Amino acid sequence: MKGVIDFTVFNIDSIFWAALLGVVGSFFLWKASRTATSGVPGRFQAAVEILVEMVDTQAKGIIHNSKSRLLVAPLALAVFVWIFLMNAMDLLPVDLLPKIWQLARGAAGHDPHHAFLRVVPTADLSTTLGLSVSVLLVCIAYNIKIKGMGGWLHEMVSAPFGAHPILWPFNFVFQIIEFVAKTVSHGMRLFGNMYAGELVFMLIALMGGAAAGSLSGVLLPVGQIFAGTIWAIFHILIITLQAFIFMMLALVYVGQAHDSH
Repeated sequence: MKGVIDFTVFNIDSIFWAALLGVVGSFFLWKASRTATSGVPGRFQAAVEILVEMVDTQAKGIIHNSKSRLLVAPLALAVFVWIFLMNAMDLLPVDLLPKIWQLARGAAGHDPHHAFLRVVPTADLSTTLGLSVSVLLVCIAYNIKIKGMGGWLHEMVSAPFGAHPILWPFNFVFQIIEFVAKTVSHGMRLFGNMYAGELVFMLIALMGGAAAGSLSGVLLPVGQIFAGTIWAIFHILIITLQAFIFMMLALVYVGQAHDSH
């Protein structure tokens, strides 16, 4: 029924690819830790060490509690690697995996024309909002851990306007708005950039389809390859930057949970 919000619907394709890439990212990090040597590192170990040092430096600059960093820094590293891998699925040909999925569905006796597959989990709003809500839960957990339940609840009603009882309702409303705004913008920023990038790849792919149906469009395949290559190279920067921004915002929000008003 149209107009009804159904929270029981799960995007299985996004869940599958996100879980698979999470396992792949965890495996490579585990592999790097198991094969690390104290001598001259190989290329893979050197790359992972640079990544770990970068995340650790950012965590030290934002979160000054050394005990908190024991959990938050590895969490930030996992977030960066996981989101980077999910974003990188956008570099695959847009119809490669969906076409394979359609063929597999047809071979299994199902209708291949209704086999849809999204291979970029971060271009799915439910995925990015799920990640941002997870960051929110971590922030709430650290608010309670650092300040205590009573201290956090007192902060919820005493900031930003002051601790006078008349101001408690206004403070609480503003605190809730802040939590909601940070969570929604955190997820929407990643989704918007990756969804837009996916659309650009689709538009470039349509150039080849237009050429197939038009004899006058013989230059379109050349333009498709050129435009696709240029956008893919530029998109490498985008997928890395978006993973970095999401990780940094997560660190900032967790760091704010350590601050008292």
